[in-house]
Amino acid sequence: MARVIIGVDEAGRGPLAGPVAVGIVAVMSRFNLDMVFPGLKDSKKLSEKKREEIYAKMQILVKSKRLAFIVVFSSHRVIDKKGITKAVARSVNLGLRKLAPKHHTVEVLLDGLLKAPKEYKQKTIIRGDESEPVISLASIAAKVERDWFMKKISKKYPEYFFEQHKGYGTKKHFAAINKFGLCDIHRRSYCKNIKTGA
Repeated sequence: MARVIIGVDEAGRGPLAGPVAVGIVAVMSRFNLDMVFPGLKDSKKLSEKKREEIYAKMQILVKSKRLAFIVVFSSHRVIDKKGITKAVARSVNLGLRKLAPKHHTVEVLLDGLLKAPKEYKQKTIIRGDESEPVISLASIAAKVERDWFMKKISKKYPEYFFEQHKGYGTKKHFAAINKFGLCDIHRRSYCKNIKTGA
């Protein structure tokens, strides 16, 4: 049986609002991602348009069963209740168990300080999103789907401009919080020391 390589990365650890997203991508070890996605880089260094182009290509590969991926969110409520580290770990665990229940046939490559459940063969790689294409794709999937979520939710809370800053602590975001206070999707644990006018 051919070995399956799985890449794991997250997006949205730092924002003041919205969920954190974990992307998990699985490919057969013999599948050459460098050829299919030449010049793949960390999603943070790619334009929004380029990330979405890569995401669309990933979806095509899913249809041809050459790639599989999933993005799992942990909400602002989970982050506030459990903390960001446990919220991310929850998404990693849920995603891996759904995408790769047969843990003995896979090797999991994780970015930064992320860890998989101990029954999985795994390797954590610092800046793995820059060096391992499968982790880069996981980063892109997580970023694209989280950005889409924040754009969608911005229609409910237009005064916060979530479609622009995606919940990160920009000047515009801080000004909105000062004027309107916190909305339902703000992470209270991240906003304790922010001055609000409402």
